[in-house]
Order: sequence, then C-alpha cells, then structure tokens
Amino acid sequence: MQIEENRVATLNYILKDDQGNVIDSAEDGSFAYLHGAANIIPGLEQALLGKSAGDEFSISIEPAQGYGERNDNMTQVVPRNMFESDEEIEIGMQFHAEGPDGNPLAVTVTQVTDDEITVDGNHPLAGVNLNFEIKVVEIREASKEELEHGHVHGAGGHPH
Repeated sequence: MQIEENRVATLNYILKDDQGNVIDSAEDGSFAYLHGAANIIPGLEQALLGKSAGDEFSISIEPAQGYGERNDNMTQVVPRNMFESDEEIEIGMQFHAEGPDGNPLAVTVTQVTDDEITVDGNHPLAGVNLNFEIKVVEIREASKEELEHGHVHGAGGHPH
C-alpha cells in the first residue's frame, strides 16, 4: 500500500536545521497523519505521496513549502500591561493573541523590557530550511470518522 489521499501514514522522523541541530523528532512510530488533509507542511506531504511502508529517505524543504518566509510585519511591540499573567514574562514564552483577521494567533516573546514586550507572530520555523530524515512505518486506510474530522484518531493522532 502506498501513501495517497485519505490514507493514514505513520512515520519516524528527525528534523534538523541547516547547521545539523535537531529541531524535532518522532522515532517511535508516534507520528501519524491523514494524507491530503493539510495536516502537515505542503513540501513534506508532496514528498510522501506514493511512498510505501519501509521506505526511508531524506529531504530538504525550503521555507515556501514549509512554514513560509519570515514576515517582519508579524513582529509587534506591546505595552507590558497587555499581558494578564501573574508569572514573569520571559523570552521564548508563547501566548495566543488576536490576529489581524480576528482569529487566534500564536505569538512568541522575543524581547522584554520594563515597559514593553516584543512578540513575533511568525511560526518559529518560518524562514528555516527543514531537513527531514524519514522512515515510513505504516500505511492504512483512514476510518470514516477520521475522514469526517480531517485528522487521525488513536495512536499518533488526535485523541477523542
């Protein structure tokens, strides 16, 4: 069986940046996704199409097919009192804010002063080349419920 639309694929992977630093990994068969449901970055989904269980490969995905290029307009300086948190605000913390379209937007704190906090609405991997080492562990047909919900349920997927 090959990976194609409406099939669930389980993967092992190691993700590195261009300097060889490990950014993320799932090496125990714990990552599963529904192919064709836009649950993973476009470049990776395209690269997996047609692969079979047992296939191993490496691929480098440029930002345009990953999390996009960095957009400097997504960085904003806000007054410290905008944060309703009792904990100390630190660089690297993530919060949800309202995006320009009114939808929730994850932002990362990049600078903190006594009066202001700089937040970045870019995905943390925006502008980064993504270098994957992948092994396809398993492929199966998606269940009716998974197709209706647009994501994998159970092991490696969304629990509910």
